[in-house]
Amino acid sequence: MIQLCAIPANLSETNINHNSVTLSWDDTNNSGNYEIQFGISNFILGSGTILNSDKKSITISNLEPNTSYDYYVLSHCDVNNSSMVSSVKTFTTATPPVSTEFRATLSEMNLYIGQLKNLEPNDKTFEYELTSSLFTDYAYKQRLIALPPGTSMTFTGNGLPDFPDDTVISKTFYYNTDDRNESAGKTIIETRLLILKNGIWEMANYKWNSEQTEATLDYEGGNIAINYINIDGDSKNVNYKIPTNQDCFTCHTNADVVYPIGPKLRSMNFIVNSVNQLQQLTNRDLLTGLNDPATVAVLPNWQDQSNTLNQRARAYFDINCAHCHSSGGSCDERSALELKYETEFENTGIAISKGAIKGYTSFYNPGVSMPLIGTSMVHQEGYALIEAYVNSL
Repeated sequence: MIQLCAIPANLSETNINHNSVTLSWDDTNNSGNYEIQFGISNFILGSGTILNSDKKSITISNLEPNTSYDYYVLSHCDVNNSSMVSSVKTFTTATPPVSTEFRATLSEMNLYIGQLKNLEPNDKTFEYELTSSLFTDYAYKQRLIALPPGTSMTFTGNGLPDFPDDTVISKTFYYNTDDRNESAGKTIIETRLLILKNGIWEMANYKWNSEQTEATLDYEGGNIAINYINIDGDSKNVNYKIPTNQDCFTCHTNADVVYPIGPKLRSMNFIVNSVNQLQQLTNRDLLTGLNDPATVAVLPNWQDQSNTLNQRARAYFDINCAHCHSSGGSCDERSALELKYETEFENTGIAISKGAIKGYTSFYNPGVSMPLIGTSMVHQEGYALIEAYVNSL
């Protein structure tokens, strides 16, 4: 009588990453000959990939990231005696690591999972928001930061934290088809990236294709015609300008050093999804050295009518103008303005320049009106705020 070949038991998975896994099991037969069958979850037994092992474990490579797989194991006790297949086990591969080198396409950067157009962030990133954001022809923006595994940002004050090398910061610009109904879809235009390499920030831009399936590395910029319906139901046309790489340097350089503009701690110090955003980062061990977000200043929301006119206008200047109109900025030598929010009013130059400020923001003329780059129209709500503010001085 042939002895029953026992079914492998206690199947387990270890060393799961984005493209490989090690499978193990127990076997009372000690047969030393096993057949493993695996495939995308819910595959039909017999249609999967079959591998063999002479040990009670196997490492499988070349798997798809962020994907669930089923697997079975059977034992070959001898040529004519095999066990029944084990019960099914399931594992899910991890999301891939975010690339810390610029790739030819955005999908290769691994900032997103699933279909690229869905802008679903890789769980190795965190999405953040700003109290006041830069005006870019009414485009929406999604902001992400990816830190190298096991690292964190370090609190240094109200401004930018210290970022570890290989930090990736992205900002994706898009328009809803209809602002009254976000489910109607969107048109994604560009994704701008900053990567910190050996203490120096490097920049690149990715231009999305019309099919919204991919974005490719692009340094030349260009113009894209956009049509959308705003929240009031009005049809709007925008001749959106994607910046050149030199345009990026113009705004992101201070005293010949490239740096991020947006993710200052004072601009992220507010409630998002019912929890203070800085506290969220601390809770996830992504920000260290900060004991209490209440000790960090807050850049006011320029759209919040509960803030004073002075607070709103100064916040608007800070996020839209101060990166150029400040000491070391690109407009430092041709302007006396110092528009950082924390600058004392008497040192800003606003009072003596109020006529010019109102004048240069009241019309759009490329290379003349303010801001010099990054827009193709007057920001009506922003100008109304600036006008009211300078008229009050």
